[in-house]
Amino acid sequence: MNRRLVESLAEAVIALPVEDYSLFQNTLMAKMIKKTPGVCGGHACIRDTRIAVWTIISLINQGGTDLELLADFPGLTAFDLLTIKEYYQSHQQEIDNLIDYQDQENYHD
Repeated sequence: MNRRLVESLAEAVIALPVEDYSLFQNTLMAKMIKKTPGVCGGHACIRDTRIAVWTIISLINQGGTDLELLADFPGLTAFDLLTIKEYYQSHQQEIDNLIDYQDQENYHD
């Protein structure tokens, strides 16, 4: 980890005017969700992980808390969970359809 680089980036972000800061946040969040062919069926995943958004949302819907999710998925951060929830808000039908499909698949197994 390059602590000096991280500190420098944090200072630069903090110094942004409000409009640019908002744009930065939205851009960062948009880049954190990736759909990669051949990875998790090409469905939305967080960063470069194989953790699908629908998996985390399904666990949240079943009562999973942020603390439990962070313990169960050590590669995730609190910001990742925020990003996943934000993605879900704007792609709810897509994620709900995937959860329903997985529930049906598991029911038939």
